[in-house]
Amino acid sequence: MSSRAPQAKVRIAVFGSFYRGFHVLSELLKGPVSKMVQVVGVATDDVSSSFVSRERRVWNYPHTRTEEIMVERLAQVHRIPVYKERVKTEAFYDIYENAWRPDVCIAATFGQRINARLHQYPGMGFYNLHPCINDGWPSQYAGPNPFQALLDNKSDHAVIAMHEVDDGFDTGRLIALSEKIYFPPEATVIDLHKSSSPIAARFFALELGKLIAAREVAHAME
Repeated sequence: MSSRAPQAKVRIAVFGSFYRGFHVLSELLKGPVSKMVQVVGVATDDVSSSFVSRERRVWNYPHTRTEEIMVERLAQVHRIPVYKERVKTEAFYDIYENAWRPDVCIAATFGQRINARLHQYPGMGFYNLHPCINDGWPSQYAGPNPFQALLDNKSDHAVIAMHEVDDGFDTGRLIALSEKIYFPPEATVIDLHKSSSPIAARFFALELGKLIAAREVAHAME
């Protein structure tokens, strides 16, 4: 009776910043799914740059220097390559395709748009985590600052949508919705980032585990 060699760990790249990026990276490095994945690279926001659209994103709100760099620091502690420049450049394409070589990618609060060359590369897909409500898909809360839009509309909760990245803005195929995350009175955008990020990270890890299991079944049938 022959036995198959164990599957190699899934190579994953994280495009993330702030609390969502920190908790997703932490879950991948320390949570149950860490046994199945290898984080091969982290692209994170350089808040001092002009290309992260900080005036329309979370960086527009009061925050600390520690919050700006906590994803970078976590990656460095684990000796993971960190990239903070423009991603739509030949320099990054070379790193992405020849060094990182991800099987799957996740965007979790990232201030640059992802183009087709990036989102079409990973064989298992390129995904985003986006706050919204269950209002159909694409959600009316597509855009760079969904928590503010939810607060403006007096919503008392959000869910996190895991969806494929495509050439649109939060329009790729919906994969799953998280449980509801309720808003306390007088919550701010920063409060909602903090409170929702651990839930978003565990939700993504669960869905990633399903993707990995499906890949293993497909390999077993080959």
